[in-house]
Amino acid sequence: MIVSASRRTDIPAFYSEWLLNRLRAGFVLVQNPRNPGRYSRIALGPEIVDCIVFWTKNPAPMLGKLDLIREMGYPFYFQFTLTPYGQAIEGGLPPKAEILETFKKLSAMIGPERVVWRYDPVILGGALDVAYHRDRFGRLAAALDGYANRCVFSFVDFYPGGCSRALKKMAGREAGSEDIYRVAECFSEIAGKHRMRLSACSEPAQLSRYGISRASCIDKGMIEALVGCTIRAKKDRGQRPACGCVESIDIGAYGTCAHGCIYCYASYGPNAAKSVGHCHDPCSPALTGAPDRAAVISNRMVRSLKETQTVLDEKAGFMRI
Repeated sequence: MIVSASRRTDIPAFYSEWLLNRLRAGFVLVQNPRNPGRYSRIALGPEIVDCIVFWTKNPAPMLGKLDLIREMGYPFYFQFTLTPYGQAIEGGLPPKAEILETFKKLSAMIGPERVVWRYDPVILGGALDVAYHRDRFGRLAAALDGYANRCVFSFVDFYPGGCSRALKKMAGREAGSEDIYRVAECFSEIAGKHRMRLSACSEPAQLSRYGISRASCIDKGMIEALVGCTIRAKKDRGQRPACGCVESIDIGAYGTCAHGCIYCYASYGPNAAKSVGHCHDPCSPALTGAPDRAAVISNRMVRSLKETQTVLDEKAGFMRI
């Protein structure tokens, strides 16, 4: 099983103590996003969890816990979002210079191969034109040279029911093909100068002409390199058609992130009206606090995806595991 922690909220920024408690306990309760009265009980033992993929804009509160997580036997890597936007767009984040230093510190601790830089999303509109992104992407890429080997970018999506008025006023529309190609061309040139592999996340446009691959944020090859064996992971059918991710189980909850980013699809849902402090208990098995007595809790069947079958390697002439 691959654990996503989390597309729905920033666990490293706000819930690292809770996560550590859940790993120690060996299980977690995950609230159903569409039916908040139902929960899945998911085992989290290191013999079942093949890898944890952390998604974050500010992992500083979690840095002191990484050695403990590693000692408990959990492989992990980070999807670290770092954009140039200010308080009007990402209102709850520390200053970007501080986040940049956190990125460098994390990379130095666990290695640049385990920290993927996300320039995500690319918002186009008004002063946020192609020239703006060329300049700011270039500055960040130069600052992260040697600290990030991979960069993933994507363009903002206007999700039905999950797009703020502020975003619509600022961007006006989603990026067209011409804008996408112009950004891709200049990003590719900049990434090449700084020795970064560049990928696009869930973008249907064909960008291979610029040396840009399709991103797999929950990346089968990256996880196999971390764990040292093949994993039997299939494409995640729950994601968008252009998404290259393999299957994972998300343990977060919508509406529980305090960053306040105007483009975020995860700020909506059954917990959106609650303050983070009121609905969260770090000792609770569920991120949103103890389930009501009427809640329905079901065990979810999970297993390791590691390939442990013994097969005959005819060329080598021996049995390998």
